[in-house]
Amino acid sequence: MTVFRNLLDAKGYLILDGAMGTQLFDAGLSSGDAPEFWNLDHPDSVSDIHRSYVAAGSDIVLTNTFGGNRQRLRLHDLHERVAEVNTAGAKCARVAADEVDRPVLVAGSMGPTGELLEPLGTLSVADTEATFAEQAEALAAGGVDLIWIETLSDLPTVEAALSGARRATDLPVVATLSFDTAGRTMMGLTGTEAGQRLSELGIDGMGANCGANLADTEAAVADIRAEVGNLPVASKANAGIPIWDRSVLSYDGTPEVLAAHACRAREAGANLIGACCGSTPAHISMMAEVLAGRVPIPDIGPPEGTRVNEATIDPDYRQSGRRSGRRRQG
Repeated sequence: MTVFRNLLDAKGYLILDGAMGTQLFDAGLSSGDAPEFWNLDHPDSVSDIHRSYVAAGSDIVLTNTFGGNRQRLRLHDLHERVAEVNTAGAKCARVAADEVDRPVLVAGSMGPTGELLEPLGTLSVADTEATFAEQAEALAAGGVDLIWIETLSDLPTVEAALSGARRATDLPVVATLSFDTAGRTMMGLTGTEAGQRLSELGIDGMGANCGANLADTEAAVADIRAEVGNLPVASKANAGIPIWDRSVLSYDGTPEVLAAHACRAREAGANLIGACCGSTPAHISMMAEVLAGRVPIPDIGPPEGTRVNEATIDPDYRQSGRRSGRRRQG
């Protein structure tokens, strides 16, 4: 078994990290700049963000390499530095993970290329596979424990990314899709369809991230779990609904809202639980504390449209949360 499955089996569920971009902007990243270049120019700042998530309770931190593939880096004239950017990103996370006296894994983040596959676009399956293989190889060289493909929307791209990762490394691979269009991905894929196909391919874990709202993520997690048996299932939803105010983007999900969501995601079948856009270490800390039973489950009902509600939550699980600790003030 891999170190990933060993840790998951030992703990029952693992806490993921939260948003990287939110923290980088707070640290001084300018709009339009490549976050991944901070792995080279500001490695200590990137490692500090990873440290903050580890301190909040994350068992797995994702590298600052979401847009680190050749296609995306081309937008910033960095496409000839794929290996350098990704290896540095892995090392930034590895430093933070190895500083603590508990196991913390590093997952190599690989996001979309930004291009559609043929015939809808110009990128071939072979080129897509090569793009992800190049990135995965660099992440492995930097010391990641697993590859984490995220925020994709169509099966052919996921399959090409999985194939590329396997061609370049022998590391476990997890893939998550974004269900952001009326409960489906942008390309019309359902959680059920994704679960059926990716489990056939022998992927090491899958799930939902980002998305339009918490309800759609929770529903997708439940659909995926129904199809994949004992395969690890991930939930990494945004911190509520995005709000634009005079060109400033924020999210309306408090740590308490995401902690309540984390409990519903757990009941829906997720055993890899974190957060995505707009989230902070404070969100992850609250989620970790509530899931561990050290803080009561916030009395916040499920969002409209979710298939996971109060009636589905095991009474013993909910009671264990209410018995332990005091309610943390927002």
